[in-house]
Amino acid sequence: MPDSDRGTDPPAPADSDAPISRINRHIPHPARIYDYLLGGKDNFDADRKAAEALIELSPGTREGVRAHRAFLGRAVRYLADEAGITQFLDIGTGIPTQDNTHTIAQRAVPAARVAYVDNDPIVLVHGRALLTGDPAGMTDMIEADLRQPEKILDDPTIRRVIDFTRPVAVILAGVMHFITDQEDPYGLVEQFKAAVPGGSHLLLSHITLDFADQVRREDFTKPYDNSSAPMVPRSHDETLRFFAGWDLVDPGLVEVVTWRPDPVDDREPIPGGHAWAYGGVAIKP
Repeated sequence: MPDSDRGTDPPAPADSDAPISRINRHIPHPARIYDYLLGGKDNFDADRKAAEALIELSPGTREGVRAHRAFLGRAVRYLADEAGITQFLDIGTGIPTQDNTHTIAQRAVPAARVAYVDNDPIVLVHGRALLTGDPAGMTDMIEADLRQPEKILDDPTIRRVIDFTRPVAVILAGVMHFITDQEDPYGLVEQFKAAVPGGSHLLLSHITLDFADQVRREDFTKPYDNSSAPMVPRSHDETLRFFAGWDLVDPGLVEVVTWRPDPVDDREPIPGGHAWAYGGVAIKP
């Protein structure tokens, strides 16, 4: 993307009923940092500065983020094509881009139902405008924070889209590393796991420094120190704990680039060879 396209803060859409006044352009937000790294334009100067600080520390950041996104696509495709899941609760969805969850799921199962959740007002602005799905299915979005599972699970919009008596795929892709240990990340995930019946799936990916011995944790997390959510990388064992009590599907919890890779992958190689993220899918017995 040309630098000229990155230098101007985007105007918020005027036709949305989202609370635009609560969008703080001066504090970096993970969803907008992620958008910038994916090549999007729905980000502000503060987000771009934080993203560039990450790239300076790790030149493979942009490619790693794209590999992380590709994992999400493959995992959703597996859930819809092979696991037979028709309902998806995508929490921390981020700003809409290509091949969103509903696009992939409804490509395989037109009647699939997808509920999105995010806590950034700008995500809601663009989400409601762009996240339109197959007429045979259902797609909707709410503004909420995963730190309040009961609010999400009891929301009338969520209840309209998702039938919690049937299997659901709970998607927590690239979001739990923004929950600190003090905020009880494992307890939060357990509440979502407890709300869905047997046969449901958990799709989760998480940033790690297991592949970056040369990088100090405090240096890696510094770009997020002044953001709306700090970064908390976790190890393989710490990430595996999120799946406790559920059965991981093959190949288990692995680096995102090695989770059921496509036979042909024309993406640019990641400098250093690692995406610095684990990903996995598990089924509730």
